[in-house]
Amino acid sequence: MARKPKYHRVILKISGEALAGTHGFGIDPLVVDSIARQIMEVLGFGVELAVVVGGGNIWRGQAGSSKGMDRATADYMGMLATVINALALMDALEKHGVVVRVQTAIEMKEVAEPYIRRRAITHLEKGRVVIFAAGNGNPYFSTDTTAALRAAEIEADVMLKATKEAGVYDADPRTHPEARMLEEIRYLDVLKDNLKVMDATATSLCMDNNIPIVVFNINIYGNILKVVLGDSIGTYVGEGERNVTEHS
Repeated sequence: MARKPKYHRVILKISGEALAGTHGFGIDPLVVDSIARQIMEVLGFGVELAVVVGGGNIWRGQAGSSKGMDRATADYMGMLATVINALALMDALEKHGVVVRVQTAIEMKEVAEPYIRRRAITHLEKGRVVIFAAGNGNPYFSTDTTAALRAAEIEADVMLKATKEAGVYDADPRTHPEARMLEEIRYLDVLKDNLKVMDATATSLCMDNNIPIVVFNINIYGNILKVVLGDSIGTYVGEGERNVTEHS
């Protein structure tokens, strides 16, 4: 008997660094193709899926401003970097027969649609993947905050934050080998303990709109589908319990 997904409408937040793979910079086509194939598997279960991509593999606004660049200008450059990543992911998905629409918060009609909430929802209802790019169109906001905002706007059931780590730890596992991964945690504890799940604005947006967050490792093939099906993958951030799906 086929399993039913736990979530019907999903926002997947992918960092720019994840698209770079082991190179640390730029776009690794093999990594992007792997993500595209995982997304295609999720769509096979009738799940509506939207993606928000970061741009850190190409440019980080904060890095530019820390070296004397005007912060707003640096952030706009970062928004353009997310558009490059969105087009790369679109191309990979289309090669697998997935219908995709890229929507940008900064108008660039030659390469993408402008972000229109009702149009985005219509695309999702028709089974298309929607990739949100160019942040929310304003400097000083992270792509995590954009993902939380879009999740609220399209009434997503969950926000999936894809990372290179297995989940959220009580200390940095790279410098603290004894660090313990947290399977479940509440929004307020994330804010109080400064656990770096996302920035405070993004976490607060999810908390205010009761949108759970699942932080997981995207480098393990199949993890996106496992999370959508309700398996105990990564760290669950919310008010209630995860309610893991039982299966044989």
